[in-house]
Amino acid sequence: MPFVIAEPCIGVKDRSCQSVCPVDCIHGGDDDTQLFINPDECIDCGLCEPECPVDAIFMEDEVPEKWKSFIQLNADHYSK
Repeated sequence: MPFVIAEPCIGVKDRSCQSVCPVDCIHGGDDDTQLFINPDECIDCGLCEPECPVDAIFMEDEVPEKWKSFIQLNADHYSK
């Protein structure tokens, strides 16, 4: 089950999670309001989660109810 980046990342986009990702599955451009994890590339290693300074990264099945929409938002980012 892949990791998901949720609302606390919006406007922050701290990239420390990217620097520890062994498969480079975390992306976000200048025009994006947050970073995104590609669910097809994520290997569920969990290295990114403790690196996030705003606690925005969750296992897909542990995303808080108020941020469940971010599961689809992350997936949709890669289906463009």
